[in-house]
Amino acid sequence: MSEYVFKLPDLGEGTVEAEIAEWMVNVGDLVQEEDPFGAMLTDKAAVELSAPVTGRVVSLAGEPGDVIAVGAPLIVFETEDPIEQGQPPADGVTRSASPAVAEAVPAADIQAVAENRPSQSEQGKVLTSPSIRRRAREAGADLTRISGSGPRGRIMRSDLDALLDNDSTAAGGVRAPVEAATEITEIKVVGLRRIIAERMSKANREIPHFTYVEEIDITALETLRQHLNNKQASTEERLSLLPFIGLALVRVLRQFPQCNALYDAERNIISRYQAVHLGIATQTPDGLKVAVVKHSETHGLHELAGEIRRVTSAARDNTAKREDLMGSTITITSLGKAGGIVSTPIINQPELAIIGVNKAVERPVIVDGHVVTRRMMNLSSSFDHRFVDGYDGAMMIQGLKELLEHPAMIFMPG
Repeated sequence: MSEYVFKLPDLGEGTVEAEIAEWMVNVGDLVQEEDPFGAMLTDKAAVELSAPVTGRVVSLAGEPGDVIAVGAPLIVFETEDPIEQGQPPADGVTRSASPAVAEAVPAADIQAVAENRPSQSEQGKVLTSPSIRRRAREAGADLTRISGSGPRGRIMRSDLDALLDNDSTAAGGVRAPVEAATEITEIKVVGLRRIIAERMSKANREIPHFTYVEEIDITALETLRQHLNNKQASTEERLSLLPFIGLALVRVLRQFPQCNALYDAERNIISRYQAVHLGIATQTPDGLKVAVVKHSETHGLHELAGEIRRVTSAARDNTAKREDLMGSTITITSLGKAGGIVSTPIINQPELAIIGVNKAVERPVIVDGHVVTRRMMNLSSSFDHRFVDGYDGAMMIQGLKELLEHPAMIFMPG
């Protein structure tokens, strides 16, 4: 018998430490070589780590939420045979007696809150995200009953939904009497929620936000949207307002490049982009993520709509690629029907502007001296006042207003 100490490897992009997002094993579990044993969370993504040897887990470095330095011991395995320095394992990769490198496979998305996982000896391997395990535990569902439809049998959100629907139907939809609630649940702020909290606090602390609100008459735009949807086949996805707003934003940013830019505080450099990498703030079960449509300026209406659906859907079901969650140059945030009248969106640092979309409602307004019903929507947008003057921010929104109120102009050349 010998011990194999696995040290946290360099996870890329100058990472010096990472947070434990999830343990997939417990002390005492027997793990086969290349089996995933845990996931580490960096500022950019979750990285799933695999066992470099076959052995029994002797110790784990900490609990989910703990931060581990690169090069520090992460997990210790007890192996049957000693691994000599320079002796290649079965996969042909040479590792030293105190290894610091192993295969690190980026997870599909940033995982949110780490949960306790039953040992493999008790329930076998259950491949799924922490948020799905949390939801299953709260619902009293046994994940080992599910045959996952994802890669390598990974349990997806739709798989759990199907199980819960079946259980509800079998029970006749009857719920037991609810007792008075007396418990208080303490939730450790880890994973994506911790990163969101840190980034929001940092952005709000460092950026002097200038928020500008303008109402938009989208009656003509709504008529166009409904007309285009009526011409589509019933099997095709309906157009929302977002792709129209995205196209209009691409067009108006040509006149206001200072709003399509990033600020590098360390280098004290502003980088203005010709390309529009459009961020779409997306609410997911794991928290807020910004899905990114790269080079939105190259897409037509239906292409942009399809890309928005693709990246936001992937963000919600944890199948987004890393590049789909990075690199935005300006962000649109919308709460849809719950969008309210006015909001004060916080800039997605290091961007310099964010466009907040409030809900669209029919209101009486005065047009040419007459009271008429129009479909109205407010835009609540914030700018980094250090680099975007109030006048420029206001004029950009006025340009966006003109395009949205006269939607034919969105599609005109020039």
